[in-house]
Amino acid sequence: MRLLRILSALQIIIAAVAMPCLTSAQTDPQLTQYFNVPSFYNPAAIGMTDMIRLRLGSRLQWVGIDNAPKAILATADMPFRIAKKRFAVGLTLNQNSEGLFRNISVNLQGGYKFRLFKGEMTAGFQLGFANEVFRGSKVFIPDGDDFHEPTDEAIPRTDVSGNAFDLGLGAFYSHKYFWAGISGTHLTSPTITLSDDNPTSTGGGGEGSEGSVNNGQYEIQLRRTLYFMAGGNIPIKNTLFEVMPSLMVKSDFDFTRAELSGRVRYRKLFTFGLGYRHDDAVTAMLAAEYKGFFIGYSFDYPTSAISKASSGSHEIIAGYSLKLNLSDKNKNKHKSIRIM
Repeated sequence: MRLLRILSALQIIIAAVAMPCLTSAQTDPQLTQYFNVPSFYNPAAIGMTDMIRLRLGSRLQWVGIDNAPKAILATADMPFRIAKKRFAVGLTLNQNSEGLFRNISVNLQGGYKFRLFKGEMTAGFQLGFANEVFRGSKVFIPDGDDFHEPTDEAIPRTDVSGNAFDLGLGAFYSHKYFWAGISGTHLTSPTITLSDDNPTSTGGGGEGSEGSVNNGQYEIQLRRTLYFMAGGNIPIKNTLFEVMPSLMVKSDFDFTRAELSGRVRYRKLFTFGLGYRHDDAVTAMLAAEYKGFFIGYSFDYPTSAISKASSGSHEIIAGYSLKLNLSDKNKNKHKSIRIM
């Protein structure tokens, strides 16, 4: 089947769409449990508890397809006060691979908090560093390929890489019963020039994009992406359950996707739920938390033609929330106000 052939040769498709103009690439991986790591998409979603919050996650997308997207991520954040003003700092780390492309990003985050309408508003920013690598040494074009020529000079045959600085901004509002945030990543739309020490090598582009080749160099431009997230914590009266709906919409101005999730939490210990990502997948989620420890798992079953080649996607996020005890004066005064 032609579809299966294309999917199984994903790295070839990604490698060989290099053409004589600028590449665009989206480096933010898709996470089903976005509500458990909101600061990954919004730099203002930091310091939401009076604790140091740590999260570590991994996602395996489209299991069964060679060189399908994979992501490893980590987030950390905490609040602090200066002259009775409330601030927060955070850090995100991410390694994302797709086909023969690999992206590593590091973002330092900061935010200012103030009370608003019985809730808390945070204005945040992040300064980032991005590294992009194309593994040209792994390029393999099978005999009889209908799409690519083995001698195509637009496909690099050695590993090429480049770096760029990045910027993100966001606003996040949290209330006892709901939360919402809007943010933008890659706001400067930075261009990464990939090059090799070998001056005779050439470059290519990313999936769904175009590439610029110039004496062993080519360029990738990170797409400016906007996110809107919202959700709630709704206690069910006279029970130990609470309902937690959530929504995320993202757009890079060429492509827009929405995701809906509905979860139920029991005694603030166990959570289960379902979700739907438009034109992509249905999802199932489980999570547990106890004395600061957290672990969550989700499974995506594709609703598109990819289901003919993949059994689905797996994602796991684990973490720990550590109480802040900066001095004896404020000992035991910190209490979690987490609404996630």
